[in-house]
Amino acid sequence: MSLAGKTILMSGGSRGIGLAIALRAAADGANVAIIAKTDSPHPKLEGTIHTAAEEIRAAGGQALPIQGDVRGDDDIRRAVEETVAAFGGIDIVINNASVIDLSGSTALAEKKYDLMQDVNVRGTFMLSRAAIPYLKQAENPHIISLSPPLNLAPKWLGAHTGYTLAKYGMTMVTLGLAAEFAEDGIAANALWPETTVATAAVQFSLGGDDMMRVSRTPEVCADSAYVVMTKPAREYTGQTLVMEDVLRAEGVTDFAKYAAVPGTPDDQLYPDIFLD
Repeated sequence: MSLAGKTILMSGGSRGIGLAIALRAAADGANVAIIAKTDSPHPKLEGTIHTAAEEIRAAGGQALPIQGDVRGDDDIRRAVEETVAAFGGIDIVINNASVIDLSGSTALAEKKYDLMQDVNVRGTFMLSRAAIPYLKQAENPHIISLSPPLNLAPKWLGAHTGYTLAKYGMTMVTLGLAAEFAEDGIAANALWPETTVATAAVQFSLGGDDMMRVSRTPEVCADSAYVVMTKPAREYTGQTLVMEDVLRAEGVTDFAKYAAVPGTPDDQLYPDIFLD
């Protein structure tokens, strides 16, 4: 199955994992609409919705950059309306936008707790919900959320409770939608990397350049998301998937090409959080 002519609505996507997924889909000739806040260059972060759109078009796809915030209901409605007006429908929703703060409970600022809940959980729910009428009309509709398996080990529950709640909330929304709309043939799956991924979030929140060097590139996310997006929606749904396991099931055995620093052995890469 190809993504040629398929329309993806993605939250975030100006850079990192979201952009990598968008570019992989664009190589098939997909249409990609991105709703993100970065309309002008950020002093610390590379990329805007406009530079992302340029890269998507250069990769072979069509792009629609939408300046907006998934915390805003009006922005979500506008994003859905503009995507449908531009491309005629929506085939896939990717909940990529996320906020991370690994502070302990007593150190976590109230505003940051609210921000993580609003973007990660509420944003995932509202963007997915707004697209449901169009996903019902799609030939092979998928919802993918970049969120982890629900690991209830105290090690993870107590590590950073506020962030854990927000990321697990994304997964619970996704699994709930999978069950609720199964009869409509809408697939919904959570997708999470086995190792840390070399992105701005890892660099600024998890360990700087040292952590970047023991991570994989966003292309591992792009390739695994592509596999999920091209699976039969009625058969491949309601799962919390690990990206590398998705690729292993497709016959991939050598992950060397995904190392952020070429030549880094797999056993020296840093395991991602929430995975035992």
